[in-house]
Amino acid sequence: QVQVEESGGGSVQSGGSLRLSCAASGYRGRRFCLTWFRQVPGKEREGVAAIDRDGNTRYADSVSGRFTISQGALLDYSDTRYLQMNRITREDTAMYFCASKSDAYFCPLEADRYDYWGQGTQVTVSS
Repeated sequence: QVQVEESGGGSVQSGGSLRLSCAASGYRGRRFCLTWFRQVPGKEREGVAAIDRDGNTRYADSVSGRFTISQGALLDYSDTRYLQMNRITREDTAMYFCASKSDAYFCPLEADRYDYWGQGTQVTVSS
């Protein structure tokens, strides 16, 4: 059973920084896609940042140059991704989700490509 859990959300002032974490278990001893998405009420879920097993990254245009996704240490039963958010703006206010799928050769930013989702962590930006 794959489990995904996000943490690190909170309130931050515009221009500030925040670091989100995503921990997942269920794929023993190998990398898999753990990709960041976000959603605001009334809008579709948006792919934010992804990293392939060989380190190739892709970002939404709206966050490119401000957000950075990175991989944590791969353990036997868990894997972790981080999302460093810098120069945050009010438009970054959203629920941030992490999602997984079984392989990591190519991690897309399309939500319908993913199998398992976390509960999300809220990021609220004030001016």
